[in-house]
Amino acid sequence: MSIENVTINLGPGRDIVIETGKLALLAGGSVTVRQGETVVLVAACSAKPRPGLDFFPLQVDYRERFCASGMFPGGYFKREGRPTEKEILTSRMTDRPLRPLFPKGYIEDVQIMAMLLSADGENEADVLAIFGASAALMVSDLPFLGPIGALRVGRIDGSFVANPTHSEMEKSDLDLVYAGVAGKTIMIEGCANEISDEVLRDAFLFADAVVTRQIEAQRQMAARVNKPKKPYVVHLPSEDVLRAVEEYCRGKLDAACSIVDKKQRQEALNSVSAQMEEALKPRFCPTPEAKAPDFGPAFEIVTQQTVRRLILDTGKRMDGRSVDQIRPISCEVGILPRTHGSALFTRGETQALVTTTLGAEGDAQEFDVITGGKGKKPFYLHYNFPNFSVGETGRISGPGRREIGHGALAERSVAGMVPKDFPYTVRCVSDILASNGSSSMASVCGASLSLMDAGVPIARAVSGISVGLVTGEKDRKVLMVDIIGAEDHYGDMDFKVSGTRTGITGFQLDLKIPGLDIDTMYKAMQMNRGARLQILDIMEASMPQARPEMSPHAPKIFSLKINPERIGALIGPGGKVIRGITDSTGAQIDVNDDGTVNIFAVNGPAMEAAKRQVMEVTAEPEIGQVYRGVVKSVKEFGAFIEIIPGHEGLLHISEMADYRVNKVEDICKLGDQVTVKIIDIDERGRVRLSRKAALAEVK
Repeated sequence: MSIENVTINLGPGRDIVIETGKLALLAGGSVTVRQGETVVLVAACSAKPRPGLDFFPLQVDYRERFCASGMFPGGYFKREGRPTEKEILTSRMTDRPLRPLFPKGYIEDVQIMAMLLSADGENEADVLAIFGASAALMVSDLPFLGPIGALRVGRIDGSFVANPTHSEMEKSDLDLVYAGVAGKTIMIEGCANEISDEVLRDAFLFADAVVTRQIEAQRQMAARVNKPKKPYVVHLPSEDVLRAVEEYCRGKLDAACSIVDKKQRQEALNSVSAQMEEALKPRFCPTPEAKAPDFGPAFEIVTQQTVRRLILDTGKRMDGRSVDQIRPISCEVGILPRTHGSALFTRGETQALVTTTLGAEGDAQEFDVITGGKGKKPFYLHYNFPNFSVGETGRISGPGRREIGHGALAERSVAGMVPKDFPYTVRCVSDILASNGSSSMASVCGASLSLMDAGVPIARAVSGISVGLVTGEKDRKVLMVDIIGAEDHYGDMDFKVSGTRTGITGFQLDLKIPGLDIDTMYKAMQMNRGARLQILDIMEASMPQARPEMSPHAPKIFSLKINPERIGALIGPGGKVIRGITDSTGAQIDVNDDGTVNIFAVNGPAMEAAKRQVMEVTAEPEIGQVYRGVVKSVKEFGAFIEIIPGHEGLLHISEMADYRVNKVEDICKLGDQVTVKIIDIDERGRVRLSRKAALAEVK
């Protein structure tokens, strides 16, 4: 196999190079993608379907290697372990635009693996993995209906930039990860600094122009490789079974699909399904020995057709709402007595309980940075989705990929509203107590309320909502706001947007169709904005602004500035001094390189004790001040006294008493404590002390 490569120009001095035929030659298809000195290898393979599967088992995995940036893994074993949050989020972003572009009924095992081989610390690898996955599938033997293009879009000083570096992203007010086909969007993910709908739409148009070039480059490479596609079998219900199910269900599903209550609707659908199987079995099983076909997939198809027909033809949704109507909303704050902040946000049958915890700077989330960017988060949000939230049982374990993804979406939607100079670390936890659509957006609303309940001075309240879509023949489209779980399941789109009254802060798009035109995306954003403003009205009626005072259970903070040269004295050898202060007071102390010291304590006495000790250790000698010092050395002419840690002064024998002193040892010995007053500090910083002046002042 010959080595083939194609270069795509994204802008001045900004090229992407895709290459195949050199690495991972036994895979079904493989490519490397390079921008700058960042290189990602992507390989795709397939296997025969596993028995009993009735869905497409696509598995996408992105992994980073520390050696890619010349680093060693931490820990005892010195080896990469379970996937990081970034690796999980990149895997999800790679999966979502690819899944709609496989043939309907294709259920072979497909595995796509992306591996970071080299990282230059400036060019981010996540979008290269998404783009590389499409390119690997195009040169593979898999039946992929792509290609897609993928890139990151930033906006710096009003101008869009394709695949900006980490340094450039520091100046950007937009972080958009975009994947699509020519003229259509398939997946978006990202955040922004309160931008308008029009700016985000224009970012889509900018990205689409780059995607068009990326698609053409992949087609060229695929044509050169010209690898034949493997034959495969489509697994769909037979025409006879599907036709029989359609005939039986005609007129029976409309009422069941229109029941407002989620549980009652599912029970009604289960009843129709059971009756349908009982009625059709004799038709397909003429003898007792005959095996009945699986009617489930056909019933699912007919149910989907019914739901979509009702929405397209009558505008009737499953719970009876109009397409632009949001469900009833209630907001409660301060419902948990001991948390620093809490809020319960309920929208229809979706309920999120969000708590806020305030901590010291040392409580910030830190992580290894291999590809560049920030390695510390002072604000983070965790999302939990227990089985009982959907009335089910199941395995109880740590957060899965879905929970990581939903938490990240809610986190970046709210993070920009927390002041950058806020001295606390902030952690929000969203526990979904009931779920029937858009629980991640409920988490956004709940987090905003919980932060204000905790007294965090967020710039503006943030709300979020999802917009769905149902498409039909002759390009018919119906957009729906605030979709429930079944509308997400049977519909074509889940487009989540969050923001303030000023503009958009976070967004995520999932599609089940192979792309949506940008004009319809813009209409969905406008519908979303109207719903968000309604939600903000309700939220602000409950909590118009942040509380002026924090919870009495929240840690208190005191900040002071010290001479940066005194940082070493405060920390002490091996951290001895600062550890002694924290152990004796129970306070937590964070020290910044510029000399800013933040003291966190849970009560007043602990705060005062810590403040006093820190100020004693870091104080600068002042003329006229009286100190209680320790004798560090004794000479014939006097004694050297340590008045504060790291600062000594000379107590001359003539300044020891108001009478003649014959020997220094008559007044003080090594290790004694002596009360002294600073009477002079010369231009070289040398300190002159007087015991007799201190005693006179005390009298």
